[in-house]
Amino acid sequence: MSHDHGPDDVSASDCADFLERIVYFIDNELDEADCSAVRLHLDSCNPCLEKYDLQRTVKSVVARSCSEAAPSELRERVLVRIREVQLRISKG
Repeated sequence: MSHDHGPDDVSASDCADFLERIVYFIDNELDEADCSAVRLHLDSCNPCLEKYDLQRTVKSVVARSCSEAAPSELRERVLVRIREVQLRISKG
């Protein structure tokens, strides 16, 4: 795997550490010093930057999907099916 690092190359274990912190970085759960360190690393490591972009995109899609309501027909079908299963369990 090729990294576009500057003169201060970081090891694969350093990348692994930054990749663990990316989730917290995206959620704004790091202190300013850690945020700066993650930003610096992302600026110099294309593979980590790509993983960061992917994580951010996935998080955005999931958040958007969770805010949408299912169509009423689908909700009704699901409720009917749940009731059928509940009846079978209670009779069972």
